[in-house]
Parts: sequence; structure tokens; C-alpha cells
Amino acid sequence: MAFFQTLFDWYMANLNYFTIALLMLIESTFLPLPSEVVIPFAAYKAGQGELNVFIVVLSGTIGALSGSLINYTLAYYLGRPLVYKFADSKLGKLFLLSKEKVMHAEEYFIRNGKTSTFIGRLVPGIRHLISIPAGLAKMSLRDFMMFTFIGAGIWNIILAIIGYYLYAVREQIFPYVGHILLGVGVIFVVYLIIKARKNGKKS
Repeated sequence: MAFFQTLFDWYMANLNYFTIALLMLIESTFLPLPSEVVIPFAAYKAGQGELNVFIVVLSGTIGALSGSLINYTLAYYLGRPLVYKFADSKLGKLFLLSKEKVMHAEEYFIRNGKTSTFIGRLVPGIRHLISIPAGLAKMSLRDFMMFTFIGAGIWNIILAIIGYYLYAVREQIFPYVGHILLGVGVIFVVYLIIKARKNGKKS
């Protein structure tokens, strides 16, 4: 537990506007890094007065848009056969991707049209993959950026409110809120390990 505490302290100490944007960029590609372990922590730090919560949301949203553009561009130029081949490869499985996940995201995009890039940002399991079918469908870049920015912004505002609120009520309701946040991080790491092992057995 001491190791995780040290890691958590290091993470919080290095959480700034640049790292927020970078982590959210990663979160919006196919890499397994959920926004739930970025924005709430940054907003909690903003509650301490070390960051500005509005810039936290803006940085996170710009990062999310940048990461989504990477997926969009790759899908746009690589096309469906190569995207699906990568998703089903060993490297794709390492990133917790699968043909089924991409297919699910594409079906969601087909059902909801261009607004799926907005709505999809609020749906777990779809959020970080919705830019792939948008690229495959060669959706207008302007529309893609607009809907993605709005959707990511709303999601980041929700997460920021949670993190900021946790700081505001830390003494009354959560005297050990730091340990709770640490626990969330530990659970996430364990989840990734279990998921990677399952994917390894399937392959």
C-alpha cells in the first residue's frame, strides 16, 4: 500500500494543465486510461487552490479533442479493413481493443448519426472509440470537432464537479477522501491487469 501511496502522491504533485491535456489525449485514443482518474483528481487539486477548475476542464477538453482527432485521422485514412485487423491483432488486444468493440462503436454511430460523436462522449465503453467510426464514415471534420468538443466538455464538467465537491465536503463527509481516491486508482490498475490477462488467454 505504501507503494501506491507514493505513486498517488507523485501523480497528484505532477498533475498540471499540460499533464491533464496529455492524459486526456491518451484517454481519447484507444489506450486504456479513463477520464475518471484524471479530471476528478485535477478538480480536487483545484479545490485546494493549486489549479483553476475552469482551466482544468478546458485543458481536459482540448486534450480529449486532440486524442479523438488521432483516432479519427487514422480511421479516415486507413479504412475499415486495416482498422479491424489492428483491433484483432495482439497489439490491439494489449490496448484492450477487439473487433467486437469497434463494431459496437460503429453500429452506435450508424444508429445515431453525426450526433453520436456528442452523445457517445457520455457513454462508457463508447466514449473513447466513437471517433473511429466517425473517421471510417468520413464525417465532416468541422462537425466532428464541434460535437466532440461539446460532448467532451460536458463530460469533463460533470467529472470536475464531482472532484471539486469531494474537496468541499472532505471534512464533513469524507475525512479520508485521499484514501478513497487512492483506492479508485488501485482498483483501476487491478482491473487493467485482469483485463490484460483475459485478453492474453483469448489470444
